[in-house]
Amino acid sequence: MNLKEIREMINLMNENDLAEIEVEREGTKIKLKKSAAEIAEVVHQAPPVFRTEVQPSQPSTDAPATSSGNNNHEIKSPMVGTFYRSPSPESPPFVEAGQVVEVGQVVCIVEAMKLMNEIKSEVRGKISEVLIENAQPVEFGQALFTVEPV
Repeated sequence: MNLKEIREMINLMNENDLAEIEVEREGTKIKLKKSAAEIAEVVHQAPPVFRTEVQPSQPSTDAPATSSGNNNHEIKSPMVGTFYRSPSPESPPFVEAGQVVEVGQVVCIVEAMKLMNEIKSEVRGKISEVLIENAQPVEFGQALFTVEPV
């Protein structure tokens, strides 16, 4: 099985609220199972509740942060695993904050099931922020970097 097929299985699990899936094909068997914490997290997600309130007009301290992030792109983890900024402990990081990346450029590695998976940028832009520390666990869909399009 290739990475694309595994991603499709993860999407299938998420779309159908499955806690576990097992597939065997051509002598290869793969079993994906969400941990109890992940299952509880999904169960606790509720549809948004919209309230309308009239408040006096006051300058918001959050406004600059939200408006500056509107055009930024996030590079997200396509899988659960361990985030690595460089190919080996002795090597420099693939990218640094402030560096311009091209489409298809490797920005990090996510290790999953003893496989090192290169994560590539899907946009051209400048790395605004590295959101994860080296060698930290990451979740499926978790933002790893923010990229400002250039």
